[in-house]
Amino acid sequence: MKHLKYIIYLLFVAFVASSCRENDIIIYPTENNVGDKLVSNYLGLYVLNEGNMGSNKATLDYLDLSTGVYSRNIYPSRNPNLIKELGDVGNDVQIYGNSLWMVINMSHKVEVADAKTAVSRGHVDIPNCRYLAFDGGFAYVSTYVGLPNSESVLGAVYKVDTASLKVVDKCIVGYQPDELVVNKGKLYVANSGGYNGMKAIGYDNRVSVIDLKTFKVTNTIKVAPNLFRVRNDKYGRLWVSSRGDMKRIPSKLFIVENDVVVDSLDSRTDGFDFRGDSLISYSGRGAKTKFKVIDIRTMKMVNDDFLKFPTDVPIKTAYGIIIHPATGDVYVMDATNYVSSGKIYCFDKDGNYKWHTLTGDIPGHACFLMK
Repeated sequence: MKHLKYIIYLLFVAFVASSCRENDIIIYPTENNVGDKLVSNYLGLYVLNEGNMGSNKATLDYLDLSTGVYSRNIYPSRNPNLIKELGDVGNDVQIYGNSLWMVINMSHKVEVADAKTAVSRGHVDIPNCRYLAFDGGFAYVSTYVGLPNSESVLGAVYKVDTASLKVVDKCIVGYQPDELVVNKGKLYVANSGGYNGMKAIGYDNRVSVIDLKTFKVTNTIKVAPNLFRVRNDKYGRLWVSSRGDMKRIPSKLFIVENDVVVDSLDSRTDGFDFRGDSLISYSGRGAKTKFKVIDIRTMKMVNDDFLKFPTDVPIKTAYGIIIHPATGDVYVMDATNYVSSGKIYCFDKDGNYKWHTLTGDIPGHACFLMK
């Protein structure tokens, strides 16, 4: 009888321990066949999930476009010797040459892997890094430099040799720079001043212009407070989003040409991507989320309710958007409640729902892998 009680006790302890492990581990390496097979010059789609700050839960997912299989959290199995896997807060992902570059914000590094296998090549140490741009064999990484509770300092752009993964230069820009883009031999950096919004200094409102030959700031373009995204359109113009000051000044979109603000649109914009002559953006949350289509030739909105979400799985928190360059399919990332698995939705070029599947925590960044 004593032995039976002991065995029952051990089984109970094992059950409790197993339950604790299941509660602690939210993301498992899993696969889901979404059934959407596409034939084009693009092999797959990488999705970088931010994970909750402080939890070291940034993860990488992969959609095989030829088989329609979506795989979650692939990095640990591809890199079993990396103890902390990706790290804390995935903030940007892009492919340059044969390498996959991932900004891991609060781990203060840029992780670099083989683009096809996702096997690590190494990493670059950069404090509070944010976003990526590439040109001429170099990676350009925006960084806040300082931390939220520290004294506000000017941000910077680090120049990294993509072959050696060594930092070769640094350029000081505005406060808390976010997205950046290369255009006609210059690097344009959207400064947010996000840490300063509640301080007397206020949000930054400038785009810093860096000459790539000298790697020096040659101009600053005054736009609007709390800048965030900056992208090139097919005509060589820049589209810059402002989140406003959260009080009197609303979020808007601005068009910059030849280093001058030439137009603006009174449209709140949390994120956007281009498809030909169309800009597709999103803003809002839950049932109030709006997906808009803007004709970039006329600067007019042609549709303010583009994507048709299924009523049984509505979007909760739109957090990222990317458009397939060949098919025009629209992929929308949903952070849901920010603490558990997110979702990715796929729509065809006309905005009709195709499928959705679970992702890691807080999906927000993606890039396509070409053949």
